[in-house]
Amino acid sequence: MTRIESSADVSPEATIGAGTNIWHLAQVREGAILGSGCNIGRGAYIGPKVELGDNCKVQNYALVYEPARLADGVFIGPAAVLTNDLFPRAINTDGSLKSHDDWESVGVTIGRGASIGAQAVCIAPLTIGPWATVAAGAVVNRDVPAHAIVAGVPARQIGWVGEAGHPLHQEGDQWVCPVSASRYRLATNGLERIPYELLPDAGTGR
Repeated sequence: MTRIESSADVSPEATIGAGTNIWHLAQVREGAILGSGCNIGRGAYIGPKVELGDNCKVQNYALVYEPARLADGVFIGPAAVLTNDLFPRAINTDGSLKSHDDWESVGVTIGRGASIGAQAVCIAPLTIGPWATVAAGAVVNRDVPAHAIVAGVPARQIGWVGEAGHPLHQEGDQWVCPVSASRYRLATNGLERIPYELLPDAGTGR
């Protein structure tokens, strides 16, 4: 069952999926598309025509500016910001206030299962790969590979993370999750999980 708190400001032109919760003082702008089972925290902002997949969590006071695109299962931490302006100015060179027609918005694209930590800033345009993790307080100004962990200002890769959210440890040319024992290998853009049936011990009972 969808739940929208009375203090939330949700445009009638937004599309809200089944079972999504929108909490106090959140704002969802016109043309935004939220999938099913999402949770939009207190005071969060979802810009016009932003797209969220299913089961996304946007925590309190996070700001997701258009034209951001979030795949299924993305986590946006408290007070995180996804920007949309390469050359921010309030006014034009003639002193007039900039309108929507005076600049071109650029967006952040986030892959399935990725997590953005509290108060992190993602400077568009960039892509964050599936299952990647951006540490709290990081400032991301370049693309992040799938399953990478990035931290710092500016953000730099400090390791790899599995689908369970825990850092991976390396064994030879593979990386192993300490929680699920899933194994990963290098791919074109980051890591990819090795299908169980391709593992050497698959079907042996070991």
